[in-house]
Amino acid sequence: MVLSLAVSCLLAVAGPTTIKATMDSTTLLMGKVSAIHVEIVQDEQVQGFLLADRMDTLQAMVEIAARPKPDTTRLGNGRVQINRDIVVQSFDSGAYVLPPLAYVVGHDTLRSGALSLKVMPVQVDSLATIHDLKPVATVPFKLGDWLPDFITDYWWAWLLLLALAAAAFVLWLKWLRKGRNPFVALRKRLPPYDEAMLNLRNLKARNLWQNGMEKEYFTQLTDILRVYINRRFDINAVEMTTTQIMETLKDNGEAQAGSDQLSMILEMADYVKFAAVRPLADDNEQAFRRAVNFIEATKPVEVKTESQTGEEVTS
Repeated sequence: MVLSLAVSCLLAVAGPTTIKATMDSTTLLMGKVSAIHVEIVQDEQVQGFLLADRMDTLQAMVEIAARPKPDTTRLGNGRVQINRDIVVQSFDSGAYVLPPLAYVVGHDTLRSGALSLKVMPVQVDSLATIHDLKPVATVPFKLGDWLPDFITDYWWAWLLLLALAAAAFVLWLKWLRKGRNPFVALRKRLPPYDEAMLNLRNLKARNLWQNGMEKEYFTQLTDILRVYINRRFDINAVEMTTTQIMETLKDNGEAQAGSDQLSMILEMADYVKFAAVRPLADDNEQAFRRAVNFIEATKPVEVKTESQTGEEVTS
């Protein structure tokens, strides 16, 4: 009995939910926006939602541009009024009928009245900006006008790059093409005889064979002789075998004086380097003396001029 009385009291207090939609103006300029004012009156405990909140358009040509936050006002007796706006926009002129706004409460759907909207096109004065064309002026020819901006704006960089390229080409043409490194100072090379004798002295000072390095000793000794033959007689002895060297020097009159000495050195060196023969100390010293004798016997002979001969006689 008490439960029935409580339900009867609640039903007496609860009121209906209403929805109303209005617009400030039914005329809208194309591309501009206007607001639809929605007024919902309901009990505080009622929960509902607008279907328009889940749509992007109200009509095919009328879009929803924004949805500002709603404003809720208490009316008393457990009733509230929800005021909210739906901002609309259209980019196509014409007269449109907007469907009623639907408000869903539980299993019921309440609808507002339909609205009409007329979208006006933007008027453009096509004659307002038309002016007589000025005659085309004759522009004098300038080379810079025909060049791309990245060249004219950075002409100094391109000029510097061109200068560097020209310098690099000259460098290659003068030095690198000839196998010379321009960044390394060239030292005047000693004559073949002086260079060979200096290398022999340096080799002797290293005491290679005295420290058990006979193979290295004979390798460097024969290399000194091969370079000397190459520079002295213009024979590529560095790339030749012992037999080839001796065959080539056989027809050279200047080399005959020391050919026997050279032959014995090269043969001994071949035994040490390729046959793993361990020479005696006397063999090592004798090979060195024979190298000195060969170089001394084949060094260039200075040709004295008549003036030098006369000075010697006078003195």
